Amino acid sequence: MFEVFSRSYYLGRLYVTPADGEHARMHRTQHERINEAVYATGDGIERLDTPLVMKLESGHFPVHGDDAVPANTLAVPESMLEGTRIRNPPALREVFLARKERAKQLLGLGGGHPQTLSNATVADDDDDTEPDWTGT
Repeated sequence: MFEVFSRSYYLGRLYVTPADGEHARMHRTQHERINEAVYATGDGIERLDTPLVMKLESGHFPVHGDDAVPANTLAVPESMLEGTRIRNPPALREVFLARKERAKQLLGLGGGHPQTLSNATVADDDDDTEPDWTGT
């Protein structure tokens, strides 16, 4: 689903579609699998519902899991799509997933926008091994 892009991001392609609500969402099972592979430390019991930090074009935002969202789809509030080049959704787009260290850095930058990253946390771990996207 995602592949290494840089020291800060993984790159993936998801169908981006407008959605109601205040938060970006993706299929819950995929969200948990990615969360476990990228943000979890592997020590003890960990929450897998922590928002993922993604970037679409120039905007960063938290992404939550939701069973109502189809697989391989990123449901984004319409207000967030206004400043993008997405004209005929759903559109297959490149989406960046922040690696653990980048996500922690971004979480410290949260501001007043409803999509801020200040309410999310990422486990503290310096392990640089590549994630297992299969969930096995």
